[in-house]
Amino acid sequence: MTIAAEQATWFAETFSILAGNVEQAILGKRHVIELVLATAVSEGHVLLEDYPGTGKTALARSFAQTITGKSSRIQFTPDLLPGDVTGITVYDQKAGSFEFHAGPIFANIVLADEINRASPKTQSALLEVMEEGTVTVDGVSRPVGSPFLVVATQNPIEQGGTYRLPEAQLDRFMIKTSIGYPDAAAGMRILQGAANAKRELNGIVGTDVILTMSEMARNVYVSPLVSDYILRIVDATRNASEVRLGASVRGALALSRLAMTWAAKSGRTFATPDDVRELAIVALAHRLVLEPEAEFDGVTAVAIVGQILLDVEPPRENGTA
Repeated sequence: MTIAAEQATWFAETFSILAGNVEQAILGKRHVIELVLATAVSEGHVLLEDYPGTGKTALARSFAQTITGKSSRIQFTPDLLPGDVTGITVYDQKAGSFEFHAGPIFANIVLADEINRASPKTQSALLEVMEEGTVTVDGVSRPVGSPFLVVATQNPIEQGGTYRLPEAQLDRFMIKTSIGYPDAAAGMRILQGAANAKRELNGIVGTDVILTMSEMARNVYVSPLVSDYILRIVDATRNASEVRLGASVRGALALSRLAMTWAAKSGRTFATPDDVRELAIVALAHRLVLEPEAEFDGVTAVAIVGQILLDVEPPRENGTA
């Protein structure tokens, strides 16, 4: 059943209120905030790659404060163990039985800070939970709750003592984006409000509202023409000469789901090719594995997807129901 126009209007208003609340802490970065919020509503996860001090941790913390659910922060370090993330089973001598002690992954919003500093073994502890929303310890699967959003950060500059995220884990992030430095106007506002830089934001909605928005977004209409456009873009990433491994089926699904949420946040009941074009780079670029020769020549995945968007002709119709 397609979302009603009244529901799309409510969705857009609520989305704007939530983004506006987060923007009180992350000044001048409305587009990035909307991308992260759209990912949360689309039941995906976010990878933030940016320089130190640009507000990656503050962005995740602000989302946790805005949505009044349970949040946690995991500082990834080389000595972090999988059990430190998922939790462990401990034998209770008094009760004569094993008791599960839940790890910080059991939360609605999880900040995985500097995720690439942990070993691949610890990173792999997130593979199941990011895909299935469950954690299996000692053969017992436990749901982490809903909604569930992982906001992972990594620093592109300091590579000493880090481990590159494997392709299987990168593919589980719905988007990869960066915050960047503020412009002059936002920078001035930040400096003038430096005394209140760490103020707490008020909770706006509960987790039930996010779940309602997710259900509405799933009912946004995506025409066969728009779906075909997504598939042609994804197929082009696989056939590009500079690419060794193109975008996966999971990537196509992520782009489609994001486009549905992006349409609803714009107050529409249907997704358009423009929604797809606006989201394709953040949804697909991090999934590409380039040929070594292309990387040596300075070719980037972002540039490849950008060129594909120029080469692949969008449908002539706008995708209306």
